[in-house]
Amino acid sequence: MLAAYFTKTKIEAGCDEAGRGCYAGPVVAAAVILPKNFKHPLLNDSKKLSEAQREILRPIIEEQAITWGIGVVDHEEIDRINILKASFKAMHKAIDQLTKRPALLLIDGNRFTPYSQIPHQCFVKGDGRFASIAAASILAKTHRDQLMQTLHIEFPQYGWNQNKGYGTAAHRKAIEIHGLCRYHRKSFRLLPEQGKLDY
Repeated sequence: MLAAYFTKTKIEAGCDEAGRGCYAGPVVAAAVILPKNFKHPLLNDSKKLSEAQREILRPIIEEQAITWGIGVVDHEEIDRINILKASFKAMHKAIDQLTKRPALLLIDGNRFTPYSQIPHQCFVKGDGRFASIAAASILAKTHRDQLMQTLHIEFPQYGWNQNKGYGTAAHRKAIEIHGLCRYHRKSFRLLPEQGKLDY
């Protein structure tokens, strides 16, 4: 059972990211402020939901949230600053989009770069503990999946419409055959022998 809030009296924004472990594409984060009484029987950590369930929840969260924001950091910046810093930057960009300023940030994970003048609390597996973080995980995941569908049209040989850029066996095999494209994260060790660029 997800907790509705960490502190009853403060405006809280749940924050989570999607795509941190992917071989290709951006990392996407979401920040969500939910009403304290928000409930939905499907709401859970996005990884425990089917794609169809996430797509049901996405418009409900977007419509009923007090405010929500999305932050995107692309593959080039991930390679420049590293994936951990890129994940935190994406969260900061998502928080920037909120139309109401939270008094506390609930962060999924065990580390975070502090956001200007807003205290935060980190929770390992927070997306399975708090409704606002679960909602953020769903928005981050669905928005990123949508971006990967678009990139799939440009490079269909990697099957991103199915694997969303994660290092599945089929994705690794496609890299062996076709090499890397410009959306792959070159700072990641994707294969024992890094493939060529396929532009």
